[in-house]
Amino acid sequence: MGTGRTLVVNRQARFNFEILEKVEAGISLVGTEVKSIREGRANIKEAYADIRGGEAWLIGAHISPYSHGNITNHDPLRERKLLLNAKEIHRLKGKVMEKGLALVPLRLYLKGRLIKLELGVGRGKKLVDKREHIKKREQEREIQRAIKGSD
Repeated sequence: MGTGRTLVVNRQARFNFEILEKVEAGISLVGTEVKSIREGRANIKEAYADIRGGEAWLIGAHISPYSHGNITNHDPLRERKLLLNAKEIHRLKGKVMEKGLALVPLRLYLKGRLIKLELGVGRGKKLVDKREHIKKREQEREIQRAIKGSD
């Protein structure tokens, strides 16, 4: 996907969802939103994408008002249009119609001068899967500690 500088990451997405596919999307922003995101003052933890009327929308993303903005600052919780091809939107809509799949924002990053959103098509994990993930992560940490301690 995108190899640019990562600005915001949704760490909860990979824990709560099994990501089956990734899609790069542009995002329609106003000037103060761009400046605020470049400062790293955005939160996509509780955000999701929805397809309505043949258009993709990012809902629930919080982009803080720009620190040096004035009365024309943006609404932090407004819905933002995602810029995707009609074919991509149609394909994603078909996948979302399947049982249990959702469009989850994974990260915001820079690609050249543009801010892009990495969307994941994911299936929600069960509590058992989350516990297994935590166990596996702890085992890997213990192995790393043991290797580091033996040096």
